[in-house]
Amino acid sequence: MSFPLRPHDGVHMTLRIERTIRWTLVILGAITALPALALISPGRALEVSYGISPPSDPMALALLQHRGILQAALGAALVWAAFHPSVRVPAAVTAIVTKSVFLGLMATLPAAVSAGATPGILFDIVAVVLLAAVALHHVLTGSSGRGGGDTFGPDPV
Repeated sequence: MSFPLRPHDGVHMTLRIERTIRWTLVILGAITALPALALISPGRALEVSYGISPPSDPMALALLQHRGILQAALGAALVWAAFHPSVRVPAAVTAIVTKSVFLGLMATLPAAVSAGATPGILFDIVAVVLLAAVALHHVLTGSSGRGGGDTFGPDPV
């Protein structure tokens, strides 16, 4: 037995998809920004994120901390894209490129060296897949979010 679709079922599905995309971008953005903790606690942040101790070379440490700020900016862009559909594709593509470069660099390292970065590697693989899905959905549907434009309003019901 099948039930006929009611006219508003498509609207509910669209709202569910939009809510899922928003939450996905917020979560990916927040996790992407975590390397910024290297500014506050470089030892702990580098140990947790990459399984390494802070470098003894001050320039190398400064570069890692700078990388943390860039990751925070990328994370902020993903969170921004959650609420501004018009920037979803550029933010997603930027994140896909940067995460793919990281994955490529890690692939060139011996497994024993990159082992400490396994959580970050796994996160970036999942993130690339999810961000590609978000960008593809946006491109294929011409989705501009709820109400046809950017909004900071409440989540759709």
